[in-house]
Amino acid sequence: MRVELFDFDLPADLIAQRPASPRDTARLLDVVPDGLHDRSMRDLPRLLHRDDLLVFNDTKVIPVRLKGVRRASGGRQDVLVEALLVRDLQAGRWLCFARPTKRLRPMDRIDFPDALAATVQGKREDGTIVLRFDVVGDALLSKLETAGGVPLPPYIRGGVGDARDRADYQTMFARRDGSVAAPTAGLHFTPELMAALVEAGVQQAGVTLHVGAGTFQPVRARDTDEHVMHAEWGEVPAATAEAIKRAHAKGGRIVAVGTTPLRLLESVARLNEGAVNAWTGETDIFIVPGFRFLVVDLLLTNFHLPRSTLFMLVAAFAGLHRMKQAYAHAVRQRYRFYSYGDCCLLRR
Repeated sequence: MRVELFDFDLPADLIAQRPASPRDTARLLDVVPDGLHDRSMRDLPRLLHRDDLLVFNDTKVIPVRLKGVRRASGGRQDVLVEALLVRDLQAGRWLCFARPTKRLRPMDRIDFPDALAATVQGKREDGTIVLRFDVVGDALLSKLETAGGVPLPPYIRGGVGDARDRADYQTMFARRDGSVAAPTAGLHFTPELMAALVEAGVQQAGVTLHVGAGTFQPVRARDTDEHVMHAEWGEVPAATAEAIKRAHAKGGRIVAVGTTPLRLLESVARLNEGAVNAWTGETDIFIVPGFRFLVVDLLLTNFHLPRSTLFMLVAAFAGLHRMKQAYAHAVRQRYRFYSYGDCCLLRR
């Protein structure tokens, strides 16, 4: 499909720079077949049914925005380097965006704060580089906590986070280190909202999908067939697979809290003739209109940017025409967009 079909006008001042406070006071646009209803996240318990199953992403954002110095060598001067780690290649190796990329060469050493250092292993055709750090595993994660910054997307204060973002850009479900961006639909939940959902008989389960480089990559192709998605690591626990089966048996609906659980569940279902079984692996699924959904019935998701893969996904889920109407309404009513913004509840 032509990427231009997914364009729409979005005033820059509607891109939220801070989250709602409290989180569950964010606005919620309820998108139903017969219309659009302006609500609040605190209305969610009455919009869902008893035995519906909410599926959250329990990934945890790690502080992977780094500033360092490439040390002088071979007659060259020191160079200030900014790096954004986007994918763990294991054994201390990370794929990253860096600048100034042109001034970095293989085997260059970069010194970061907290005595953290890395060596440039190579450059790739897409402009990314591979860094190998001098520590690995938990030791590297520990150093990143002090040396790194919150990896905000560039649309939020130029991508530069502060002390508030350490908490704001993390969901209450975050358990497993590995993401370079938050699963933002989960940011709207609070313990009080969860208690109300439990009282309403709504069930919950978790999956893990470590959000990677694709979140930051714009669609530069003219046609969706030409866009390449980055792979992301995910896991569906056996307990979650069983919870989905129980919900279906009771007539409950599967409600994905964000596009990341949706993409993971639909990836697994496509491998198992529509069933969701326990699974661990990587997915590079790219969902555009025409996709046949096998698992998810409802989607709670933030408002996304024009021409983004995420807007393409919601258009596939609820229909391009309906989503353009919903987004036009959201713009008129001054809903807040993107990671720290408001959300919508979609049905297919």
